[in-house]
Amino acid sequence: MIANNSVTSANKRRYLVLISGMIIQFCAGVIYMWSIFKKPVTEYLDWNSGDATLTASIMMVAFVIGMLIGGRTQDRFGPQKIVFIGSLVMSAGIIATAFVTSATPELIYLTYGIIGGGGIGIVYSCTVAVVQKYFPDKRGFATGCMVGAFGFSLVFFSPLAEYMLKEIGVPATFEAFGLAFLIICTISSIFLVNPPEGYTVPGATNTSARKTQKQYTPSEMIRTRSFYLIFISLFFVLPAYFILNPILVDLGSERGVEMASIAVMLTGLFSASGRLFITWISDRIGRMNSLFAIILMTAIGIAVLTFAEGILFLACVALVAFAFGGASGVYAATTADHFGTQNMGTNYGIIALALGASALIFNVISKMISGNGDYTVSFIIATVSCIIAFICVVLLRKEPMNEEC
Repeated sequence: MIANNSVTSANKRRYLVLISGMIIQFCAGVIYMWSIFKKPVTEYLDWNSGDATLTASIMMVAFVIGMLIGGRTQDRFGPQKIVFIGSLVMSAGIIATAFVTSATPELIYLTYGIIGGGGIGIVYSCTVAVVQKYFPDKRGFATGCMVGAFGFSLVFFSPLAEYMLKEIGVPATFEAFGLAFLIICTISSIFLVNPPEGYTVPGATNTSARKTQKQYTPSEMIRTRSFYLIFISLFFVLPAYFILNPILVDLGSERGVEMASIAVMLTGLFSASGRLFITWISDRIGRMNSLFAIILMTAIGIAVLTFAEGILFLACVALVAFAFGGASGVYAATTADHFGTQNMGTNYGIIALALGASALIFNVISKMISGNGDYTVSFIIATVSCIIAFICVVLLRKEPMNEEC
């Protein structure tokens, strides 16, 4: 049994842990800003725009690998040390990007993509995992706050980055972002410690409290049917966002949006809103109903984007981003619901491999079939993929929830 003073101390600390985690997530959201950086970087380095687009996909793959590494190591060494290390890696990658020259522009794949993306993945998985352990009674709310901060960073950093790129140039912008993240995230990591073993809170129901759940190890998880249904549905619900995000500014200009960078800010605003609202409401209407809503919104948004222009284009972008944000939070909460929180860092890292695979595979497919600038076929593929995700969630709904027998 946990000593009463330990429980009281952990109860007081959990909102400090939540706020610290949100601050780190806010900085880590830079992963979705490549569409802002791409044009100034390609002009500065005299680099092919098509090759530069791959940076976003490489960063997403590294992000997922970083999530897996961070989740596994924080389960063993604790979140405080691992988030500190992840913050160093993330910041180092962004700072190193400032020193890439036109002689070898592909080095950005390594600096911003692999190193920066890997560091972001490490801090992302660790912060989400530790916060979920403090909120067995409000898992959707806590997850939504975390991933909401991650998405909202675009709203703040996009106009700031545009201003800095114009006023101080590409190298100085990356140096400034990297140094700021280094200071902010390493300080915030100090407060990220796990709650005492067996921790719960008054009001946590038997279906959500850790003590009533079987805590699956990664090897146990991958032998379940639920794992594959969650993994496959995540893989097929994401292509719409990953195809759209790297081309957002250019496509917006073609579709009659005067300030196409507004579309990037919209993705941040609505992604953050989706992360907060859909994840929060999933505590009330259920994870499966929330996943159905996410899939439906994604399918409608990307299907209409095949012809949408002007305001309708922006509305579709907002809808796809809102659904994507919701998926980021609800899938994390769904993983905890099915497999427990004890090994959440590693377990969700494994499931998030679907995210990295989706980002890379569908981006490459889109580049191959839409090289002439017509993305109609790519958007149709993303729409069809939502049907597969829907079928997986229907099957997942029939699977038993995780309760200790």
